[in-house]
Amino acid sequence: MSSSLAVKPRQTTPPPAQRTKKQGTTLPLVAPAVIVLLLWMIVPLAMTLWFSFQRYNLLNPDARSFIGIENFTFILSDPALWTSIGITLILVAAVLAITIALGTLLAVLFDQDFYGRGIARVLAISPFFVMPTVSALIWKNMLMHPANGLFAQITRGLGLGAIDWFADFPLLAIIIIVSWEWLPFALLILLTAIQSLDRDQLEAARMDGANGIALFRFVVLPHLSRAIAVVAAIETIFFLTIFAEIFVTTGGGPGLATTNLAYYIFLKALLEFDVGGASAGGLIAVVLANIVAIFVMRSVARNLDT
Repeated sequence: MSSSLAVKPRQTTPPPAQRTKKQGTTLPLVAPAVIVLLLWMIVPLAMTLWFSFQRYNLLNPDARSFIGIENFTFILSDPALWTSIGITLILVAAVLAITIALGTLLAVLFDQDFYGRGIARVLAISPFFVMPTVSALIWKNMLMHPANGLFAQITRGLGLGAIDWFADFPLLAIIIIVSWEWLPFALLILLTAIQSLDRDQLEAARMDGANGIALFRFVVLPHLSRAIAVVAAIETIFFLTIFAEIFVTTGGGPGLATTNLAYYIFLKALLEFDVGGASAGGLIAVVLANIVAIFVMRSVARNLDT
């Protein structure tokens, strides 16, 4: 009796025939977007791969020929390439450290209740919406200019003399500019994360005698670990291709002091007109970006699993 009255479990997934029919009806709608997206990604990559095996200089386009891997061997033996890779890694690591450290401290600060907090949050986040070229021009002409800049006026007033940032400390100047641009992004993500922290947990820790430093180290920082990993992953992708700030301020100099990998490829392509060499450098940049991305994404995955 009980077996005959047993209720069959409700089927939550559609049968294979219905799934196939649904996929068949949606495929014509999705296919154009998928095809355009694939062409948008594959065609430039295929052309870059093809040009990397060519001797192709725009100053003498008629002398174009297939040379195999000679562009790669030449690029890999160029000391400027390895210098640009080193500068790229230094730039990425320095800006990541500054934005994450200051972003975490500012997130804790702006999470507190004080008068004018809303206005302060808007002002702190607003630099992220300034275009990189505009922000570079502001820092170059209004803040770091050795004659008329605000920093020069301050140092002269203190009797220290003016500092020519882009001649004496060019890489540090680029790091400061990029950090100013991306600090609001880190602040926005980390402030959103810290607001999801359970306030009862904080109160319980305070009742147990934890001071501010202990609360930050053992409660707040572990809670922000996932958000910090996400910020690091997103920022790393963008920092590998920093260009506008270098182009506007230092032009990669003095010498190669601020020439990162993106600017090195620009020099090859648009100043030396070496399309083949620039394409080979671009593929090397793609490989480097994927290595860094895999490393960062694995770090993010470990944080998400814990």
